[in-house]
Amino acid sequence: MRKSVEKIKGIDNIFTVVGAAGENGADEVSAGAVCKGSLILTFLPKKERPPQNVINSEIRNKLMDIPGAKFALKNDEPGESFSILLAGENREALTGTAAALEKELRGLKTIFNVNSSAGRQRPEINIHPDFTRAAELGITTESIADTVRIATSGDFDPYLSKLNLDNRQLYVRVHMAENALQDIDTLSNLRIPTRLGQTALSSIASITANTGASQIDRYDRRPYITLSADLGGTPLGLAMDEAMALPSIKNMPSSVQLIETGDSEMMDDLFSAFSMAMLTGVLCVFCVLVLLFKDFFQPVTILSALPLSFGGSMIALWMVSAQISLPALIGIIILMGIVTKNSILLVEYAIIGMKERGLSCADAMIDACHKRARPIVMTTVSTIAGMLPIALGIGSDAGFRQPLAIAVIGGLISSTALSLLIVPVVFTYVNMAELWFARRIRKKI
Repeated sequence: MRKSVEKIKGIDNIFTVVGAAGENGADEVSAGAVCKGSLILTFLPKKERPPQNVINSEIRNKLMDIPGAKFALKNDEPGESFSILLAGENREALTGTAAALEKELRGLKTIFNVNSSAGRQRPEINIHPDFTRAAELGITTESIADTVRIATSGDFDPYLSKLNLDNRQLYVRVHMAENALQDIDTLSNLRIPTRLGQTALSSIASITANTGASQIDRYDRRPYITLSADLGGTPLGLAMDEAMALPSIKNMPSSVQLIETGDSEMMDDLFSAFSMAMLTGVLCVFCVLVLLFKDFFQPVTILSALPLSFGGSMIALWMVSAQISLPALIGIIILMGIVTKNSILLVEYAIIGMKERGLSCADAMIDACHKRARPIVMTTVSTIAGMLPIALGIGSDAGFRQPLAIAVIGGLISSTALSLLIVPVVFTYVNMAELWFARRIRKKI
């Protein structure tokens, strides 16, 4: 794999790690493996190499030609990989569903390099005891397991003999030779203790060679299989929608459950937290405006500019093919404050004109748009000028902050262009509703 990718244009250095060490973290424990490895690629500076998505596509094409290689491209950023987790107690139903879903996922054109954890098999020897025959001889399952364990890997440390040296102790572990473990006949002749002596393992159990899972993973104590793939620039939401529409998921057995995990789970949590943050922000702004204006109606006019900015942000992100990521959501939160300030400039000046100069609602709003258009446009232009270098990708790590600037710029352009049209209309109708409501209250009093 290293030789396949080392000549790709844009790659500067390659660091190869053979084998994967076990990790014991606060939330998870993973076993080490000698059949895994990783290539850490260092790219040349942006000006001296093709775009990263082009390099990733070429790497994917090179590695797919290597027989038996299973790989995944990781840039340690959300929205790059796609994973589906299937869990269930019925192993046959779980394996069958995973195999059918893997085949259907390979037919999708929006994802690449589909892998399944169920395909990681290794040779194993299966021993199936004849419990009736074993019970007649007084043999327990524990004695069979102990005999096989000691013969293949040795006894537990507390029961081993020890060689005492000057400054340490060495355990003396005895087990069968490596070549003997490959011979089923040798294992069949292992002696199992009985009530009357000993008997061969083959007389009380059937021994077969087979393949099995190299690692049994569990989620909430249930076995699970993970199907993963590279998105290759495809939005995660689009890939999830296409996967959820596949027949294997729609017709999934009742014993198999689909669990959201990985980037899809992160995306759901992100949007839930963002929705709550946005709702809380709007309520806080509304409460502050009510206290400042001493009115419950005109704050609604001020907040009417928010939907205008959201639409502009979505259109701007769509035009540059940027995903709605965490920086983009932060940009929308920032945009709420800027757009609200522009509406305050209009509404406050119109209210002052109506109260202090006796202007009608229409005349007051026309005068406010005439007098406040310049500061609103100046604020918009200065903010866009400040965000423009980030939106153009200038500077280090600009790719992470770029969606934030694009969301702010798109929202400012749309809100500035439409607020001078929409906000006056909303102000007029809200003022009419306020007067109507005040007359109804006076009649009842």
